[in-house]
Amino acid sequence: MGAEEAGRLISQVSGWTLEEGTKGIRREFRFRNFAEAMRFARQVGEIAEAEGHHPDLSVGWGYCTVRFRTHAIRGLHENDFIMAAKVNRLL
Repeated sequence: MGAEEAGRLISQVSGWTLEEGTKGIRREFRFRNFAEAMRFARQVGEIAEAEGHHPDLSVGWGYCTVRFRTHAIRGLHENDFIMAAKVNRLL
């Protein structure tokens, strides 16, 4: 995916940023405590399993960082942005 298309798509998913140029997207979600962050991470996992498109997750006290990239193509695909939109709807 080129930079122009990635820029157009990233503008449609609130809170997400491009990583490594156009190699991935990420968003850090903030929570009041560890339990809320873990609950959110589990919900993201459920969506990912249902869709067969899995992010990298980092979870700690009060945060969950979600990163998408399509490993098979070593970069971004439209599905990464679709998944980002689905994750945003969890809030």
